[in-house]
Amino acid sequence: MSDFVSQDLLLPLPGLAGRYQVRVRAGAPGGPVLPLAFDVYLFGQPAHLALQHGVKSWQLFYLEDQRRQRTIAQLPVAAAGAPDQAYSPYQAPFGGVHMAPDVSARVLLAFLTVVHAHLATLGLDNIQLKSFPFAYDPAASALQTQALLQLGYHIGKSEVSSHLPLHREFAAGLYHAELLRLRKCERAGFVVEQEPPWLLPAAYDFWESCRQEKGHAPLLPLERLQELFAHFPARHFLFSVRDTAGQWAALILVIQVSTDILYTFYSGSPRAYAAYSPTVLLHQGLHEFGRNQGCRMLDLGTASLADGLNFPLLQFKQHLGAEASLKLTFAR
Repeated sequence: MSDFVSQDLLLPLPGLAGRYQVRVRAGAPGGPVLPLAFDVYLFGQPAHLALQHGVKSWQLFYLEDQRRQRTIAQLPVAAAGAPDQAYSPYQAPFGGVHMAPDVSARVLLAFLTVVHAHLATLGLDNIQLKSFPFAYDPAASALQTQALLQLGYHIGKSEVSSHLPLHREFAAGLYHAELLRLRKCERAGFVVEQEPPWLLPAAYDFWESCRQEKGHAPLLPLERLQELFAHFPARHFLFSVRDTAGQWAALILVIQVSTDILYTFYSGSPRAYAAYSPTVLLHQGLHEFGRNQGCRMLDLGTASLADGLNFPLLQFKQHLGAEASLKLTFAR
């Protein structure tokens, strides 16, 4: 990230200026001035934004409720790439608007109208905005989708996201075949373990080997993952399934993106263990961990290929008991 200094600009909300204003923090990814009225997902927090490399400058928009003296919505936008190009996020699974549950459709539309008018003055006319899955916050997702479409956005990409609800027992959602695989792993003496962070380089080599074996795309550089672990040690976790010899049969990186949502990032399992399908046992361990953390959801990510859905992966997640929701990327 460049060494820029944050500068503030205050913009009124048309028709609502007596109560609301938009604070623009330009340059460095500075935090809100007024206290937040909502929890910001990890990927939208300034400390995480600051780790996104290749950004020319940041425009962080905060919607302030003057009556309540609270920040009720935010939208971080990164200028990167072509001179007219902007992203939210630039390097993260999702960005977009994060907001308090009581923000109305009218106020949200006015906020986004001001945001995009300001971006236009900066020459940032080509904007890509990737939102969180609808399952995270269905009401906010619906309002954001409507507002963005009204402002001339189109849906550039539509993905199917899967998540495990944690209010029910893990086995209750399993298809019969996956339940049999779970029992097979248990009979074979496989165990789930939470691994220490210092094993990340070994975990990285394990994932790379699994991806090469299956012809998948390479990972982020190890240094980027180490940077995330160093800055957010309480948010990143390694979990494994080990066989009776202590060897890894499966391994996964999990990120706690909020107080009540876990997100699965990188995972892998060698073909040699395919007959056991140890990822079923691994997800049972994650389910238990998530419940102990007080989480309501385990986000299993999307099932996307360059030309559409990865049907086998989506079906596997469904067989684990996962529920589907949309994850949209908007562009204009």
